[in-house]
Amino acid sequence: MNTILEQSFSVPFRYPVAFTENLFDPQNQILANVLRGERVPKVLFVIDSGVADTHPHLITEVKNYALAHADVFTLAAEPMIAIGGEACKNEESEYQKIVEATHLYGIDRHSYIAAIGGGAVLDMVGFAAAISHRGIRLIRIPTTVLSQNDSAVGVKNSVNAFGKKNYLGTFVPPVAVLNDFNFLKTLDDRDWRAGISEAIKVALIKDLSFFEWLENAGESLARREMEPMKVHIIRSAKMHMDHIAGKDPFEFGSSRPLDFGHWAAHKLEKLSDFRIRHGEAVAIGIALDSAYSYLQGRITESDFNRIIQLMHTLGFELFAPELQGENLIQGLKEFQEHLGGQLTIMLLEKLGNGVEVHEMDHDLIFKSVEILRRLEQKSAVHAS
Repeated sequence: MNTILEQSFSVPFRYPVAFTENLFDPQNQILANVLRGERVPKVLFVIDSGVADTHPHLITEVKNYALAHADVFTLAAEPMIAIGGEACKNEESEYQKIVEATHLYGIDRHSYIAAIGGGAVLDMVGFAAAISHRGIRLIRIPTTVLSQNDSAVGVKNSVNAFGKKNYLGTFVPPVAVLNDFNFLKTLDDRDWRAGISEAIKVALIKDLSFFEWLENAGESLARREMEPMKVHIIRSAKMHMDHIAGKDPFEFGSSRPLDFGHWAAHKLEKLSDFRIRHGEAVAIGIALDSAYSYLQGRITESDFNRIIQLMHTLGFELFAPELQGENLIQGLKEFQEHLGGQLTIMLLEKLGNGVEVHEMDHDLIFKSVEILRRLEQKSAVHAS
């Protein structure tokens, strides 16, 4: 006798993505409103070391905010400091410290972990929260352009393992994403610029009007004008959110449109020992796949030149020595392995419209690399 019982259910997810300034001003109710409920929960804050260094009064501000809203939440412990940047995802001890803290301070499933930092720290803290008690509520407070306009609004958490990026991870939505634009004012030029590549990515595959807006705003963004930066972040975040809600948020399939330019970027980060930051690697990856799309006759030379011009206006370098050789092909194989199933790569059918392909011509990849090398040589000559 064969007996098969079938279970089916759906769980709705809903979380706010807020944009504000002076998040920890006691008069700002956004964080308090997220935490307000029938009980007074514990909150464990984890702060990116780079953010803590740049904002030396931040811990005091967090404590004062907690005192001002003591009827809403309590601090579980002194805010923890996590190594900033990709290093926190490479060191197993980093996420284990947070897991241990949930044990030491009695952080349960009705408590919260609030992560303040760049995308790497948010990834790592989110992973630690997800595996503790099978999931502790997570609040993300992104502090970089890249995390505010892209990575923090999604449902992925991860750390690196076996020399591979994001090998260990979970799909768990946050309870809230709270963006404070003031954190962006202290970014260095590299981090200010790097995150814009994710906006270019989503514009190229989804929205020509947004790409044209970025072209028009390119010089203002390069001059670090705050108002266009805010507009671009909110618009980019909205597009990423709409895609996640309407497609495959937990990535059961092989399609990953939002990873346009990323198959090469992930390998490039590792090959450079993370000298090249994620957003910078994505810019190179976008340029590479745009060149490949051009060589295949999918986009015109004029369209390709527009992409390159925007990248140069923003100050991106579009070639790195690590980009060459069989290592790049290995990156393609690792990307397929990470996806599982059929290789699926997003290319450009035209500006504002992506198309998925299931194979890549290795000779054309190498020719695309050569195009970028020559363009970068030409740019260096003009600059000198």
